[in-house]
Amino acid sequence: MKVLIIEDEPSLRNSIREYLEHQGFICEVAADFRAAIDKVTDHEYDCIVADIGLPFGSGLDVVHELKTLKSRAGIIIISAKDSLEDKLSGLELGADDYLTKPFHLSELNARINALLRRKNFDGNTHISFSEITVIPASKAVLVHDNAITLTGKEYQLLLYFIANQHRVVTKSALAGHLWGDAYDQAGSYDFIYTHIKNLRKKMLEAGGEDYIKTVYGTGYRFG
Repeated sequence: MKVLIIEDEPSLRNSIREYLEHQGFICEVAADFRAAIDKVTDHEYDCIVADIGLPFGSGLDVVHELKTLKSRAGIIIISAKDSLEDKLSGLELGADDYLTKPFHLSELNARINALLRRKNFDGNTHISFSEITVIPASKAVLVHDNAITLTGKEYQLLLYFIANQHRVVTKSALAGHLWGDAYDQAGSYDFIYTHIKNLRKKMLEAGGEDYIKTVYGTGYRFG
């Protein structure tokens, strides 16, 4: 899943990014309001973590812009101010959750996971598709109740496919989801083919069906 971290304090921004990347998220960052607006205008995210106090603007204005763009991203507001007014303003604008600094990174991770489950999987702690079961809390994947071992990218790819089941997903959307801004430097989509080939092989070897269908010239459909 792809997360945008909007935070002007370098040490906190880097700490959040490193922690969430270790948890398997694809992370991008913005250090001020202008950079944040450029990011949310040009890219799609699963979750956005936005500080209220930013250079050149406010995190609340970013929330407003996201709603104007009809973004489907989950939004978590963070702020040093333990203010009911700030919290209510953010929630009324459309934010999904609120954290007051200082906070534990493990709590932020738990809030993000809960938010993504609510938005993408009706809040379920176990995500199922036919014989496939995913347990986000432990990142376990079962096929016919047998555990399979996936790399971080394969796990994110499977979750993305399940969240977008029966839809045609373009190769560029997959690349952006798996690699963020870095995919522009790849020059080809060979790395996507490799991850899909490996994911398909592991599910088939565990007795699962081949749900990944190629839509020639466009991308893939799962289901």
